[in-house]
Amino acid sequence: MTHGDSAGPVCSLKFVTLLVVLGPELLFLGAGVQLQENGYNGLLVAINPQVTEDQKLILNIKEMITEASYYLFNATKRRVFFRNIKILIPATWKANNYSKVKQESYEKANVIVTDWYGAHGDDPYTLQYRGCGKEGKYIHFTLDFLLNDDLTAVYGSRGRVFVHEWAHLRWGVFDEYNNEKPFYVNGQNQIKVTRCSSDITGIFLCERGPCPQENCIISKIFKEGCMFIYNSTQNATASIMFMQSLSSVVEFCNASTHNQEAPNLQNQMCSLRSTWDVITDSEDFNNSFPMKGTELPPPPMFSLIQAGDKVVCLVLDVSSKMAKADRLLQLQQAAEFYLMQIVEIHTFVGIASFNSKGTIRAQMHQINNDDDRKLLVSYLPTTVSAEAETSICSGLKKGFEMVEKLNGKAFGSVMILVTSGDDEHVTNCFLTVLSSGSTIHTIALGSSAVKNLEELSHLTGGLKFFVPDKSNSNNMLDAFSRISSGTGDIFQQHIQLESIGEYVKPHHQLKNTVTVDHSVGNDTTFLVTWQTSGPPEIVLFDPNGRKYYTDDFTTNLAFRTARLWIPGTAKPGLWTYTLNNTHHSPQALKVTVTSGASRSAVPPATVEAFVERDSTHFPHPVTIYAIVRKGFYPILNATVTATIESETADPVTLKLFDDGAGADVIKNDGIYSRYFFSFAVNGRYSLKVHVNHSSSISALAHSIPGSHAMYVPGYITNGNIQMNAPRKSVGRREEEQKWGFSRISSGGSFFVLGVPADPHPDVFPPCKIIDLEAVKSEEEVTLSWTAPGEDFDQGQANSYEIRVSRSLQNIQDDFNNAILVNTSKLNPQQAGTKEIFTFSSELFTNGLEHQPDGETQKSHRIYVAIRAVDRNSLKSAVSNVAQASLLIPPNSAPVFARDDFMLKGVLTAMGFIGIICLIIVVTHCVLNRKKRADKKENETKLL
Repeated sequence: MTHGDSAGPVCSLKFVTLLVVLGPELLFLGAGVQLQENGYNGLLVAINPQVTEDQKLILNIKEMITEASYYLFNATKRRVFFRNIKILIPATWKANNYSKVKQESYEKANVIVTDWYGAHGDDPYTLQYRGCGKEGKYIHFTLDFLLNDDLTAVYGSRGRVFVHEWAHLRWGVFDEYNNEKPFYVNGQNQIKVTRCSSDITGIFLCERGPCPQENCIISKIFKEGCMFIYNSTQNATASIMFMQSLSSVVEFCNASTHNQEAPNLQNQMCSLRSTWDVITDSEDFNNSFPMKGTELPPPPMFSLIQAGDKVVCLVLDVSSKMAKADRLLQLQQAAEFYLMQIVEIHTFVGIASFNSKGTIRAQMHQINNDDDRKLLVSYLPTTVSAEAETSICSGLKKGFEMVEKLNGKAFGSVMILVTSGDDEHVTNCFLTVLSSGSTIHTIALGSSAVKNLEELSHLTGGLKFFVPDKSNSNNMLDAFSRISSGTGDIFQQHIQLESIGEYVKPHHQLKNTVTVDHSVGNDTTFLVTWQTSGPPEIVLFDPNGRKYYTDDFTTNLAFRTARLWIPGTAKPGLWTYTLNNTHHSPQALKVTVTSGASRSAVPPATVEAFVERDSTHFPHPVTIYAIVRKGFYPILNATVTATIESETADPVTLKLFDDGAGADVIKNDGIYSRYFFSFAVNGRYSLKVHVNHSSSISALAHSIPGSHAMYVPGYITNGNIQMNAPRKSVGRREEEQKWGFSRISSGGSFFVLGVPADPHPDVFPPCKIIDLEAVKSEEEVTLSWTAPGEDFDQGQANSYEIRVSRSLQNIQDDFNNAILVNTSKLNPQQAGTKEIFTFSSELFTNGLEHQPDGETQKSHRIYVAIRAVDRNSLKSAVSNVAQASLLIPPNSAPVFARDDFMLKGVLTAMGFIGIICLIIVVTHCVLNRKKRADKKENETKLL
């Protein structure tokens, strides 16, 4: 749901009608991947600019997706395939008659290709930050995976791997293997290997070769050096989310083949549902039908596109409304900083302004040095007009004119639109904007900005920001600092280290420290802004004690900015600044610090902040995310704080967590999350995230839970063991983090509707528990989970409702009628706390429950689920379903599974044959000896 959908339904209806009249191609511009007549259109594959040019890479990408299209078509039972794919070629590669990009960029890609290794090595993986059935962010392939044919023996053919990852990305299903829990005890008290389906066969392999299962599993612990090797030839056809590398595997696990007992991420995240069940429940399948006939779909069509010169146009509101609440001053300060520091070298920049009419202030000018930057700053508006009326379309029209004069078309250009005006005619240029091929980033100032302004960003794939009318807000600078070229080249971009604004009383100080860590330091800039005529007294200390004073800063008295650029690489460590307000009245003083990567081969730590959706309706919460990483390594144990601001209410600070509970889907994946629901007013809200990491705690993850293709160590082929090459050592080294690090990022804006004006009763239930686990020991079952809150993931719930069943269907479909566990002595703890609760399994001996038709109580497993209840009896959604084995008799041992029987059977049979042969030989000897004795006795008698 977008803001435009909710705020302007009539305009949106007219707009969509026009799109349909003009043709379907415009309908999909800026809309990402769309399914149309069984074919996916708009899939974008982007190659990172750090990748060296290699035409074989393009060829292999085409072959991979072509193979994937047919494999996917058959796996989905003739439902979907890939029709149109765009491959974004880096601007660092030579021009080769590639088409020019429109609104495509590396940061919007569905699939990215890099030469960086993450914690998964060469494993293809998908970044999934939401729950079961929800789309992921992107698929990642390494250069080696796409060029090294030897890796197909490890992962399977590239096309099959692509389908495995596509199911993660598009349909939100998860892996069906588990390297951390490679085996489990099933409901029949058998030791089984974690897999799906259970029909896939193989043998255990010890250090010296094949071995019985008991040699690998001792007291339910998997012995180091042991592994389970699968047969290369199988009869099982499922599952793609387990081992797509097996030639027999051509489908996803469904209700009949799904292994509900396997302790894998799919069962945990999707409450034991099969992958096919989740996929068929998706919007893709609800809105399409299988293709008729027997013909295969057409092969995919590929378009190779490449970005040309970077072109940016500032489109700035100068209507009389910009005079309110320092709006023009904040715009001047942020635009100057953007032109002097943020926008990349060699970019063409133009400036347009508008009130009721548009005006070109500066034609396109390429930035090659500081003089070019200063020249552009001189064209920024210095006054506002007397007119209150605004015409956003007139301003954008002037922007397009400048770009088209430079390049003939506006394809690939960027418009940064800043406005505070209410323009009811903005929808008149939506079609022009769409067909322009330009990306529009919008910055709304104050509460009067046009309600469907963000639709321009939504339709073109741009960012959207909101700046409240608060003099101490740094949101305008944060917005301009967030806007980059979108090339994906982190080494050419500036990273925000500090952003702070405070009201300071006369002759009082704003004092703080900012950390410059080892991974940054190049092109470091300190920016100080103020409200009154003269600058504050500035004192800045570097880590070695060197002092910088106000006179060392470059001052712009008209825009009330002071900027200090540190030549070379800034010294790593703590930089301390003090701003003394020498003015006779209070004023807002602000500090912004940015820096670039210090080394071209070592990516710096970064944070990307965003919300799950552009708008929400009370009481539905907004989910806030922050991806914190260094290259592709997740950074753990960081302190991540979100600041949310509305137009009138005080800012709300919210700590984000990477604990695999509440809004956070997977623990320790570097994605920090939290629910936000403290809505004070209707309207726009801004988001900013601040990350701090201490030098005293471990930063980078050694291994990451998540969604990636299985690394297969080897196979059994024709009775022979064929091992693959050992897994590549990722080669990550822990760097000394003497000073820790600090990062700031704007997360854009979102819109909230339906907030009641008057006080309202409690409408926020506890959040769903997503990490429930059950362990059986002796005669008890022990449950563990992370405590939810009174309201979603905040506060403290009032009670828990735990129910158990021997029937999975029963607890999934009829939770209220499953057996209720006595939790009278279980008092919920504060949200985020680990809960542990134990109950007796005798409940299943004495308790009775209704069983679905046709089911019996012969299962040796129990299924458990839980929900939290708050003080007003509001209940959370039912948790994920956990399972555990029932009581195992004291004298019974686990029964070894079929795979072990295959090997043990051979050994046992050989033993039996040996014994039988020995018996035959002994019997034969005895009989012969007896025969000779009888013969001798007869001869004696005859004599």
